[in-house]
Amino acid sequence: MNNGRPSYPHVHQVSVSNGGVPKRPVFEAKVGKAGIEGDRQENLKFHGGPDRAVCLYSLELIERLQDEGHSIDAGLSGENLTVAGLEWDQVKPGVVLSVGPELRLEVTGYTAPCSKNGRWFRNEEFSRISQKHNPGWSRVYARVLREGVVRPGDAVEMGQSMGDG
Repeated sequence: MNNGRPSYPHVHQVSVSNGGVPKRPVFEAKVGKAGIEGDRQENLKFHGGPDRAVCLYSLELIERLQDEGHSIDAGLSGENLTVAGLEWDQVKPGVVLSVGPELRLEVTGYTAPCSKNGRWFRNEEFSRISQKHNPGWSRVYARVLREGVVRPGDAVEMGQSMGDG
């Protein structure tokens, strides 16, 4: 156990909102091809859809950002699944994640942070979680390969990259 957490990679928090940020924790959620039940995005040009059905972020990176003086916390930047214990620099497009007993996701890309996240950062520095400006610090989007229910504590396993060839 680390800080009272399971020692294996796992879902720390499942978060949804009725549009925009912050997203608030829920005990469990059904995840389908279109995303997480009960979750809605305000701007479908940049968020949502089958290739951006689920947004994920690292609890360890959130904690490091807090150590830097930012007020970010799980779910605040718009991620649906806050995960703990994964080597985040290995979570990149093409990687497949098995979450709990059913859910299977494929990472499709890095998320671009928007100004609505500014309030969680000192001096509105939301580009702190931009892959372009700070590689390795971005949230990621994923498509749903196999639907299922997700809960905090569910194990997360990183599988083979699907690759582009």
